[in-house]
Amino acid sequence: MTRMLASVRTAEEAETVLSGGADIVDLKDPGAGSLGALRVGEIGRLHRLIAGRTPVSAVCGDLPMEPETIRGAAEAIAATGVDYVKIGFFPSGTAADCARALGRLAVRTKIVAVLFADLDPDLELLSVLAENGFHGAMLDTADKANGRLLDHMPPERIFPFVERCRSLGLMVGLSGSLEEPDIPRLLPFRPDFLGFRGALCDRSRRTGPISAEAVGHIRALIPEEKRASAAGGVDYRLLAARGYAPGSIDPALGTDRIFVSDFVLPVQIGAYSFEHGHAQKVRFDVSADVLRVTNAPEDMRHVFSYDIIMDGIRAIVASGHVQLTETLAEQVAARVLENPRVARVTVRVQKLELGPGGVGVEIERKQAAERTLSPGFDALSGRPRTDALGKKGTNS
Repeated sequence: MTRMLASVRTAEEAETVLSGGADIVDLKDPGAGSLGALRVGEIGRLHRLIAGRTPVSAVCGDLPMEPETIRGAAEAIAATGVDYVKIGFFPSGTAADCARALGRLAVRTKIVAVLFADLDPDLELLSVLAENGFHGAMLDTADKANGRLLDHMPPERIFPFVERCRSLGLMVGLSGSLEEPDIPRLLPFRPDFLGFRGALCDRSRRTGPISAEAVGHIRALIPEEKRASAAGGVDYRLLAARGYAPGSIDPALGTDRIFVSDFVLPVQIGAYSFEHGHAQKVRFDVSADVLRVTNAPEDMRHVFSYDIIMDGIRAIVASGHVQLTETLAEQVAARVLENPRVARVTVRVQKLELGPGGVGVEIERKQAAERTLSPGFDALSGRPRTDALGKKGTNS
């Protein structure tokens, strides 16, 4: 289950995000850089105010990649008792040495390395982090005025990062000027947490005060396991807006049709030998019938983003050569149907370089009724929901 991390700089902001349901409170000074640190004494004071209510993390600041400097700052913050210490790893020939310098501290403190998507991060560093006992790694952006995470690293590159972290036993987080529309695009990758600051602030100004209303909007887009499993008092329409579709959804609301048309990508595809070793243009047309959750949609909670469709196609294409257009169409359909709010999907795949016109295939696939309507299935993947012990969810 993906958790919501909210970055705060004052006790008042901490109370606001706690009241709004944040899962992790992150202590930082947004006016002092991408990972601007609060004073150690202030970190300790805020941790004592928050401790016991939710996990607390704190950043070490935008530090030079000097092993002794990094270790000293991390040890000082770890001494405050926070649950996680976040350390920025900027591109440097000494980054691996900095990771090794933290090995002893990592034995007793959960250290999370922050890599920067807009600075061409060295993902080979992940194995060094794991070898030296780091608890996790996350992607962020260094220049907050120069775009969001997805502007610098598209979904088809984020997925391998997440999977690599998992294979190494690292907790994985995603952050970087994230906005509301980014959330449904990133949730399918199942990061352990998504981090926010600017999106929680009045007018999205990251150095401004945090807005309770903005916190509520972000929280509503990230499914909370405790709410989804509660026995009573559940707002199933709200859960459905987050991708969860139990049987009590009002069928009278009907469906909306979301579509992506004339989406052309270079694809390695074809069964003939002359089609191997290079890409050819392929056009995708996809339409999806999506369960409605309200007659008055107002924000991302109420819609199914067409970006999810395009992201899924890009990820499939990036995975390598596909023999048949039929195979590619089936993969796209299956990807879209992973979201249980999608009742039906039509996929048309056309190869554009084998003649004067397009050739290809069109398929229509429907959601299995037991997946669409069962609260025992995970909201994002369509797979059976599991609890902390790995037991499959049920409909009881």
